[in-house]
Amino acid sequence: MIKVAVTGAAGRMGFGIIRKISEQDDMEVVAAIEMPNTPLAGEDAGIKAGIGPIGVEFTGSENLEKVLKESEADVLVDFTIAFAAVETIERASACGVNLVVGTTGMDEEQMERNYENIKKNNVKAVISSNMAIGVNVFFNTLKKLAPILNAFDIEIIEAHHNQKKDAPSGTAVTAFEVVAEALERNSQEVGVYGREGLVGKRTKEEIGVHAIRGGDIVGDHTVMFVGDGERLEITHRAHTREVFIAGVIRAIRYVGNAQPGTVSNMNDVLGLE
Repeated sequence: MIKVAVTGAAGRMGFGIIRKISEQDDMEVVAAIEMPNTPLAGEDAGIKAGIGPIGVEFTGSENLEKVLKESEADVLVDFTIAFAAVETIERASACGVNLVVGTTGMDEEQMERNYENIKKNNVKAVISSNMAIGVNVFFNTLKKLAPILNAFDIEIIEAHHNQKKDAPSGTAVTAFEVVAEALERNSQEVGVYGREGLVGKRTKEEIGVHAIRGGDIVGDHTVMFVGDGERLEITHRAHTREVFIAGVIRAIRYVGNAQPGTVSNMNDVLGLE
């Protein structure tokens, strides 16, 4: 039985992950962690998630090390916000707990800190900007298509609900990085994030990235390859957060057999190139 701790446990993803883990025969929720000094402390996470009591109470992240030790968690799943996730990764890895992280918005410095802590503590980790199975096939498709369509103009458009805090989305950033790398373009130089005013003629090297926020959109991502007289659009649309949670479940099963001290991604989990 895989023992799973969940941070951001009272968020929309947190509740969904708790519900889905509780349906599995080979894993169980053993800890539900929320913000420091959470007012939910002592309440049953299963009741709040709508599945009835599971005997796991919410606890504040100030008690992270204590609850991980007492629950004997094998893996911690984190869907929170960037600065909190970086601290959680450092503290959990120091406890020897493996990690599945879907938190977005982390910059290069924060990711480097994550890699250092995972390596130093010799734990296993899966970190991905998007856990959806279809999205990772989407990334794989972009990697193969971009070199073929290298003469086309490339624009990336993402749309999310009006509560999303970071922009562009982690998935859009990953799509941009995949395309830039496949085309051997410097990602620090070719990204254009939105356009306003007299921006001048579009260069052939630039890759546009645009964010839309509204309503309850779960997550739409489109990469447009635009040539003279034709265009090809590769789109992934998430209709429900269940698509991300399905990937989380696969990542939880995978991470125990991953390479210690390294960070895997969903390509590894799904066996993609």
